[in-house]
Amino acid sequence: MKLTMSNEVDLGKESVKKLFWILALPAILSQVINALYNVVDRMYIGHIPEIGSSALTGVGVCFPIIMIISATAYLFGVGGAPRASIFMGKKDNKTAEKILGNCFISLVIVALIITIIVLIFNEPLLYLFGASENTIGYARSYICIYAIGTISVMVTLGLNAFISAQGFSKISMLTVLIGAVTNIVLDPIFIFVFNMGVNGAAWATIISQTISAIWAFQFLLSKKTVLRLRKDCMKIEKDILVPCIGLGVAPFIMQSTESVLVLCFNSSLLAYGGDLAVGAMTILSSVMQFAMLPLQGMTQGGQPIISYNYGAEKLDRVKSAFKLQLMACFIYALALWLLAMFVPSLFAMIFTSDPDLVEITSWALRIYLFAIPMMGIQVACQQTFIAFGNSKTSAFLAIFRKLIVLIPLIYILPMILTDKVFAVFLAEPIADTIASVTTATLFYISLKKMIRTKNQG
Repeated sequence: MKLTMSNEVDLGKESVKKLFWILALPAILSQVINALYNVVDRMYIGHIPEIGSSALTGVGVCFPIIMIISATAYLFGVGGAPRASIFMGKKDNKTAEKILGNCFISLVIVALIITIIVLIFNEPLLYLFGASENTIGYARSYICIYAIGTISVMVTLGLNAFISAQGFSKISMLTVLIGAVTNIVLDPIFIFVFNMGVNGAAWATIISQTISAIWAFQFLLSKKTVLRLRKDCMKIEKDILVPCIGLGVAPFIMQSTESVLVLCFNSSLLAYGGDLAVGAMTILSSVMQFAMLPLQGMTQGGQPIISYNYGAEKLDRVKSAFKLQLMACFIYALALWLLAMFVPSLFAMIFTSDPDLVEITSWALRIYLFAIPMMGIQVACQQTFIAFGNSKTSAFLAIFRKLIVLIPLIYILPMILTDKVFAVFLAEPIADTIASVTTATLFYISLKKMIRTKNQG
C-alpha cells in the first residue's frame, strides 16, 4: 500500500476523520491563499487614491476571463486527478501516470491558445463583460498583462490537483502559499511604491503564479512524488484523455459559467444601476469566491479518500468520508451566512473606502448570500459525484443551477419587481435554493442505488 500512495497518509486504512482533516485543512488554506491572487489585487486597487472605484470596477470586468482560464485548468486538473486516484486505488500507477502526462501537455497547449485569443480580442470581450468608457482603460491594462501568465496559472492549478490527489497535502499547500505570499509582497510595491497602478497588480500576479508553477512542475519531476511527469506519458491518448475531460466538464462548467453569469449580472446592473452597481457586483463576486473556495478545499480533502476507497470498493469508508464532508461544508456556510447578515459592511470596506459603494454593497450582500448555507449542501453532494467518476450527473447539476435557473431569473425578476437592482441580486439566493434541493435529492437516490447494488453483489 505504501508503495502506491504518498507516505504522508494511508487512504485505505487510517481513520477517515483524521484523513479528512489532514487533507482538507491544507486544501482549504491552499484555496483561500489561491483566491488572494485576484482578491488582494482588488483590495489594493480599490484603495488607490482618486481612481480606486473606477479601477476596481475595471479590474472586476476582467473576472470572467480569469474564471475561464481557471475553469480550463480544472477541466484537465480536477477532471484527471480523481481518475488518477481511482487507478491508484486499483494499484495501477502506470495508468495514473499516463493520466498525469496527458493532462499536463493538454494544459500547456490550451494555455497557449487562450493567451493568443485574449491578447487579440481583449477589448470586445471586456465590453461584452460590462466595461464602460470609464473603466475600459483599466480593464484592458490589467488583462493584457495577465494573459501573458496564462500558462503559469493553468499549470499551477492543474498540476496541484494531482499533487493533492496523491495525498501530498503539505506540498499542495506550499504550491499556492509560495506564490500568494510573493503576490502579497509585490502588490503594494508595484502599485504604490513604483506607482504602476493596475499594471503593477497584474505583473505581481503573473510573477507569483510563475513561481508557483515552477514549484509544482519540479516536484512532479522529483523522486519525492509517487506519480511522476514522464516524457513517454505525454503523448496524448484518446482513451486516457477523453474520460478525464468528461469528468472535468462539471468543474469546468461551474467555473466557466461564472463568466456568463458575470456578463448577465453586469449587463443588467449597468442598465439599472450604472457603474456603481457593477462595482458592487465586483465586490460580491470577490466575497463569493472566498465563500466557495474553502468549500472546494473541503471537498478537495474528501475527494482522494472517497475516490480511492470507491476504487477499492470500501463503501463504509466512502459513506463516512461523505458524511464528514457534508457536515463540514454546511457548518462553514452557515458561519459565513451569519457574518454576511450581521456585518456586511466589513466585507465591503475591505475593498473600498467609497461610502456610496460601501452602502450599495452592504445591502446587496445580504440578499446575494442569503441562501449560502444551502450551497454548502450542494457543493458537498456535487463534488462527491465527481469523486465517484459520475461525470454526467455532475455536468447536469452544474448546468442546471447557472444556465437553466439563475440566468433566466436575472432577466425575469426585474420584469416583475419594482426595484430592478434588488431583483437582479435576488436571483442568486432563489437559484441556490432550487439547485441545492435538486442536487441533494439526486445524490440521495444515487447513493441508495449504489448501496443496493453492492448488497446484491
